[in-house]
Amino acid sequence: MASIDLTKVYRQHYAATRDEPAIVEVPLRPYLMIDGRGDPNTSDEYREAIEALYPLAYGLRTSVKRATGDAYKVMPLEGLWWAPDMSRFDPDDKSDWLWTAMICLPDAVTHSMVDHVLPAVTDKKRLAAGAKARVESFGDGTAAQVLHVGPYAEEAPTIESLHRFIAEHGSILVGKHHEIYLSDPRRSDPARLRTIIRQPIADA
Repeated sequence: MASIDLTKVYRQHYAATRDEPAIVEVPLRPYLMIDGRGDPNTSDEYREAIEALYPLAYGLRTSVKRATGDAYKVMPLEGLWWAPDMSRFDPDDKSDWLWTAMICLPDAVTHSMVDHVLPAVTDKKRLAAGAKARVESFGDGTAAQVLHVGPYAEEAPTIESLHRFIAEHGSILVGKHHEIYLSDPRRSDPARLRTIIRQPIADA
């Protein structure tokens, strides 16, 4: 039996430096996703989404292990963030934010696994947001990314420096703001939280 760490398989997409933004090419991959709206710090909808994603992800992991004999490490939580009108996107007012909470999956996850596991785990665990979950292909394409170390509430300077790097690179922002949460906030000192900030880009 093989044990696969997808963060190492996709190393350049799950590793970033704190002081030097980098350009990466991120292809389409399968993701377990739940969409919602509102401030993640206060929204029941966001809390329920996170509470559902992990049991569903582990259910799919078990299904893959039974089918292939291979185990894999469940990937970290990720989030896409945007607003209905991006010209009015306010990092300090999250009440109107739209989001997709998601976890990357291996290609070994099949449609039949998804069709069986998602409703079965939702029913067994009584997951409030389980019925909203889906598996969909997603990729940022060409993007710039950088590592933020510290509380989520203090990301603004890191995001601003990333946007300056993009402008200096002769590119513009496209797509959705993407965050990859490498640390578990339930177990980590807020000052040591590690988050990859990623922004899809295009030529100006």
